[in-house]
Amino acid sequence: MRILFIGDIMGEPGRKAIFRNLDRLRDQHNIDFVIGNSENAAGGFGITEPIAKELYDMGLDVLTLGNHAWDKREAVDYIRTEKRLLRPANYPDGTPGVGSGLYVAPSGQKIGVVQVMGRVFMQPLDCPFRAATREVAKLKQQTPIVFVDMHAEATSEKVAMGWHLDGQASAVVGSHSHVQTGDERILPEGTGYLTDAGMTGPRDGIIGMKRELVLSRFLTNMPRRFAVASGPVLFCGAMVDIDAKSGKCTHIERIRCGDD
Repeated sequence: MRILFIGDIMGEPGRKAIFRNLDRLRDQHNIDFVIGNSENAAGGFGITEPIAKELYDMGLDVLTLGNHAWDKREAVDYIRTEKRLLRPANYPDGTPGVGSGLYVAPSGQKIGVVQVMGRVFMQPLDCPFRAATREVAKLKQQTPIVFVDMHAEATSEKVAMGWHLDGQASAVVGSHSHVQTGDERILPEGTGYLTDAGMTGPRDGIIGMKRELVLSRFLTNMPRRFAVASGPVLFCGAMVDIDAKSGKCTHIERIRCGDD
């Protein structure tokens, strides 16, 4: 089973990068199932129903969110009802939507997907470690293959989640930082790990935003409204091979392609 996880999809440029690259990557690498982090897909902030449907039509099977999940108020009811769209599982009880799900690949293989969000330098939520343990265990009653999107700011918290779930999850891949890391590995008990899959969006902005706006905030410490950058785009993600019987990762590699 080969899963492609697409790093944070940044606005229209990120969606264009998927349109240009996903079919080719799917054919070239025989990808079975595609997950994408979509919390920045609508103008850099949040998701909308039409944009989610656009991403599904391009071939994504499951979308995850994160701290920008609620930025588009009109999306709340959609998040509540669309089971292929996951907000972090460690939101409190009563929050709209779900944080994990069981899905079926075209081959018939069942795949569990979980998203949790970190708490270091992020808004306070329930414990992501306990939530991940709970959701992974629930899904493993139905399939050995469980993929976890760890949406977090601090690399230490992402690394900790990888070790915490080693031997439980098939893979733990980080999102949110928008900068791809180079530490992909298979942990001792068989969990594939990467601290951050990177960003799918504008290459020459600052984490996807117009750099002059971000620089202005850093230089003056004055508030500025950010906007998605333009120009060349990157497609970043991680490709994970998982043994369908054991649920263990057999290979993990970074994906990075686009305009040079």
